[in-house]
Amino acid sequence: MPKKLLSKLFPNAEAIQKIESLRVLKPLFRNSNLWHLNRRSVPRAFMIGLFCASLPLPFQMIIAAFLAYHINANLPISVALVWLSNPITMPPYFFSAYQLGSWMLGRPTMSMGDEFSIDWLLSELSSIWLPLWVGCLTIGVLLGLISFIAIHIAWRTHVASNWQRRKRNRAALQVSNND
Repeated sequence: MPKKLLSKLFPNAEAIQKIESLRVLKPLFRNSNLWHLNRRSVPRAFMIGLFCASLPLPFQMIIAAFLAYHINANLPISVALVWLSNPITMPPYFFSAYQLGSWMLGRPTMSMGDEFSIDWLLSELSSIWLPLWVGCLTIGVLLGLISFIAIHIAWRTHVASNWQRRKRNRAALQVSNND
């Protein structure tokens, strides 16, 4: 994995500790495992971040940080991935999740009418919440598992290719030294 690139992109514990408004998170800084980039913490972070991004809840970053803390995943990656769900991506995502949940529950989907509005959403929330949650949880679990497996495989493949490259370089060096 591009460990050096990820290290440059994400802040370290010392940089975050200097931010006054984040002092309440001081216990998180003591656990250095939350800041390491290794083959265990990064796949876990992707799993947590993508799962939490799929939840139709506010404060997804807090949930991701809580899970990262308890599962020893990389905290910055877990929290950053939650931002995949944002005001631009939420409407199509939640609509698709609602349709998937309705299909899984065997329910017909409701028509939004001519115009989507917050009033429509609040008035219909009692009938759409279950399909929405079923769809969001299904997508979240699938995205989390697929990302966990893909990152784990990519990490192992990268390490194995580096080993092979070093092995070839050592062999070439020995051949040139013997000549």
